[in-house]
Amino acid sequence: MGKVSGNEINGLGEDEVRSPRIVMWSWTQPFTHRPMQDLIARRHMEHPDIGPILRIGNADTYRPAPLADEAVDRTPDEWAERIRAHALEGSAVPVEDVGITRIRPEWVFEGQEVTERWAILLVVAMDHGELAQAPEWPAGAEVQRQYNRGTAAARAMADWIRQQGHEARGHGGPSAGPLLMIPAAVSAGLGELGKHGSMIHPRLGSSFRLACVITDLPLEEAEAPIDFGADEFCGSCRICLDACPPGAIFSQKQTVRGEEKWYVDFDRCLPYFAETYACGVCIAVCPWSKPGQAPRLAEGMAQKRSRTQRPAED
Repeated sequence: MGKVSGNEINGLGEDEVRSPRIVMWSWTQPFTHRPMQDLIARRHMEHPDIGPILRIGNADTYRPAPLADEAVDRTPDEWAERIRAHALEGSAVPVEDVGITRIRPEWVFEGQEVTERWAILLVVAMDHGELAQAPEWPAGAEVQRQYNRGTAAARAMADWIRQQGHEARGHGGPSAGPLLMIPAAVSAGLGELGKHGSMIHPRLGSSFRLACVITDLPLEEAEAPIDFGADEFCGSCRICLDACPPGAIFSQKQTVRGEEKWYVDFDRCLPYFAETYACGVCIAVCPWSKPGQAPRLAEGMAQKRSRTQRPAED
């Protein structure tokens, strides 16, 4: 695992807001847990079914589209409308949802330089039937397939923006990019953070992956964080906590880099993750992840709130 606790690197128990540090999934920066990462990567690459999918993702022949000499001029609202239409329908690699948010310094990894002001978050759905086989290899293979799709979608979006004369960089997982995507996606109104440490989308639950584009487009804060009851639901739900094989999920929120939030114990999670094929049990068993269930749960939480907020009759 390395001589330094992953929880310490992540900032568990720290009261001050700061930038995150690389804990896993970087191929360009030195970090404490690199030997564990190399072990996981090698094991996955040697698997006859996961290896070919990983090699597709690692065969990086991508070159960004040239930046057009003249920048297209649109209002922020027009850009937001065009971005959404392109992401959901117009791209060669369409996605299931998209959101826009202003980048915050506390999302940018130490050692990374981000001068762009805006992040466009892309949501790519996973096949829940494959994910539900976690921690067996079909789940790991599906995760990597969707990471590949997310990366392709982000790069397609970045190229489309560059062809209109504005800087843009696209990135997908699992490699750590310049910034944390989950808090950015929550800020962009795409979901709420769940007890299992992943985001819960109001339609897809946690059966998805994220990708992002950072850009200097003239945008405005188009979306705001949403509250459809997932955080409240997690407060009393124990399904992921009880299902987690290494017992890595906390029953209560923790203080992490100055923010109180749901958090997964890195030092318990990663060894089991390394022994399996990317695990994913927690997001697979999440009640919100079952196909078609998230909208029903959100409606149920809305009705519950309506009942509790209704004034008592005289």
